[in-house]
Amino acid sequence: MTHEDYDAILARAGVKPTAVRQLVYRTATAMHGAFSLADMERALPAADRSSLFRALVTLSAHHLLHTLDDGSGSQKYCVCTNHGDCRADEFHPHFFCERCHRTFCLDEATIPPVGLPAGFAARELNYVIKGLCADCAAKG
Repeated sequence: MTHEDYDAILARAGVKPTAVRQLVYRTATAMHGAFSLADMERALPAADRSSLFRALVTLSAHHLLHTLDDGSGSQKYCVCTNHGDCRADEFHPHFFCERCHRTFCLDEATIPPVGLPAGFAARELNYVIKGLCADCAAKG
């Protein structure tokens, strides 16, 4: 994608395309799977931590990223492939490796629907499987 493509996605989502937001969104779309603020800091070492955090919060609030709690104590983010329209069919399980502490998006899997009692309204969904990733399991 070009810079103009990213700018158009940000604009459609109602996000003012500042330099930091553009950089964070482009970097996030290049990351495979879930990532944390620390991962973003490693990818963009010249950027200020608080600016990165504010950009992640803004992109999440405008549904360009979704957040997940994998139990690691560190907020994780995933890119919404629908660019600003995170729909229920886009939610997917995640796998947290207890050894290497990486979190993987299981995009091919779906989360089964859960019937909620009358009057309940879901806002967020987290489905995390914990264990050893293929690399760590192969090491024994």
